[in-house]
Amino acid sequence: MLAWPRVIAEAVRNLLARPTASFHLIVGMAIVLTILGLVMVLSASSVEGYSKEGSAYSLFTTQVIFAILGLVVFYGTVRLPVRLLRRMAGPMIVLTTLLCALVLIPGVGTLSQGARRWFVIYGLSVQPSELVKVALCVWGAHLLASRRRDNATMGELLVPLLPVAVLICLLILLEPNLSTTITIAIIVGALLWFAGLPVRVFLAFGATVVVFAVGLALVEGYRSERVRSFIGAIHDPQGAGYQARQALYALANGGVFGVGLGQSRAKWNYLPNAHNDFIFAIVGEELGLLGALVVISLFVGLMLIGIRIALRSEDPFLKLMTSTITVLITAQAIINIGYVVGLLPVTGIQLPLVSAGGTSTLTVLAMLGLMANAARHEPESVAALGDVKPLGWRARLSRLPAPVAYRPSRTDQLRERLAKRPRRSEPVARRRPQARDARPIASGGRSTSPRPRRTETGAIPRTERAPGRRSHSARGGARAQSDPTRTTRPRDGWR
Repeated sequence: MLAWPRVIAEAVRNLLARPTASFHLIVGMAIVLTILGLVMVLSASSVEGYSKEGSAYSLFTTQVIFAILGLVVFYGTVRLPVRLLRRMAGPMIVLTTLLCALVLIPGVGTLSQGARRWFVIYGLSVQPSELVKVALCVWGAHLLASRRRDNATMGELLVPLLPVAVLICLLILLEPNLSTTITIAIIVGALLWFAGLPVRVFLAFGATVVVFAVGLALVEGYRSERVRSFIGAIHDPQGAGYQARQALYALANGGVFGVGLGQSRAKWNYLPNAHNDFIFAIVGEELGLLGALVVISLFVGLMLIGIRIALRSEDPFLKLMTSTITVLITAQAIINIGYVVGLLPVTGIQLPLVSAGGTSTLTVLAMLGLMANAARHEPESVAALGDVKPLGWRARLSRLPAPVAYRPSRTDQLRERLAKRPRRSEPVARRRPQARDARPIASGGRSTSPRPRRTETGAIPRTERAPGRRSHSARGGARAQSDPTRTTRPRDGWR
C-alpha cells in the first residue's frame, strides 16, 4: 500500500518533466471540462427545455453548437503568433466595447427579462459583455507589458487601463449585469497586481470596488434582498432565499455517492436556473460528494497549470495574460461554488465550461486556447518543437506551427546587463597623472619632493633636472651618434 503513493508521485514527476507537459495538460483540461459541462447541461436542462420548447434537447443543442465553435476558436488561438496577437489587442478592445454600447440600443439588442444583454444572430444569442473579457485580458496584458518595459510612471500605467475599464463597467451596468461587472473588476485587479504596482494602489483599487459593489447591491431591490437574506437580516425561504435553500437541499439529497446521473429531483422546477447558475447543485445531487470534489479538483488543477505556465514564460506579455486568465477562471469557479454551498451571497456568476451559456463557453475556451499558446512558448517547449522539419502545405494546416523563442528588446537587454553588473560599495577616486619619475604622491594630492630651483634666466640646472629628461641638444647629439650620416639643420630657419 505504501508503494502506490510513490508510484503516483513518480508518474506525475515524469509527466511534468516533459517539455510540452503544460500544453497537453491545458488541452486535456479543456476537453474534460467541456464534455462534463455538456453532460450536466443535458441532464439539468431536459425538464425546462421540454416545458418551454417542447424538446428535452433544445438547450443542449445550443450548448453543443457553442462548444464546437469554442473548440474551433481554441484551435485558432493556439495557432496565433504572439506578435499578431499583440497587434490585435487594440482593435479587439475597441470592437467589443462598441458591441457593448450597441446592445443597449432598442431594436439592436434583444430585451429579455428586463435586460438588454444579447444579440440574436441566426437564432443564437451572443452576449458582448462576455467577449469583452477576452479582449480586456489581452489588451491589458499588452498595455502593461509595454509600459513596464518603457519604465512608465504610475499615472501612465493606470490612465489607459482604468478609464477603459470604467467605461466598460458603465456600459455593462446599463444592461444591467452586476455579475459581469464584478468579473471585469477581477480582471483589472489581477492585471494591476501582476504588473507589480505598489500594494497601496492595489488596496485602494480593491476598497473602491468593494464600496461600489455593495452600493450597487443595495440599490436594486432583488439584489438587496439576496444580500440581506444571506446575512440573516430577513427570513424569506419562499422569496429571496429560495434558490440558495433549494441548492442546499439538492446537495444534501445527493449524499456521498449521489442519486445517479439524470436522476435529480431539484431540476423538476424546484431549483430555478438549475442548468445555469446552480448547476453545481445538480452535480452534487446526481454525482454526490465525490463528483463535486472531482469538479473542484479539476479547477484546482487548472489553476496550478496556469501558475506553472506563467512562472515558466519569459515573455512579460504572456506572463501577465496567463496570470490574469488563471485568476479570472479560478475566481469565477470559487464564487459560483461559494454561493451554491451557502458561503457567499448569490451573484449569478456561472461555473466556467460547466454551466449552460453559449457565449460564456466560447470565451472560456478562447482563454484556455491563449493559455495553451503561452504553454507552447515556454523555453523548453520552444527548444523541443523548434527542430521540426518543414512539411508540406497540407501538413502545415493540420499541424501547429513551431513556436518562436522570446527575444527581449535592446532596452530590456541593456536593463538586464545593468542589473547584473555588480555595484561598488565605495566611490572610485579620480585618478591624477603621476610624475614622470613615478614617485608616490602623498595623501592630499600634492608631491612631497621640493620644487627645483631656477636660475636667473629661468632655466633649471642640469643637476636638478628630473631623471630621464634630456635637453634638445643632448637628444640631437644622441641621434647624431646613432646615425652619423644624418645631418642636422639649425633651428633658427631653413637654408
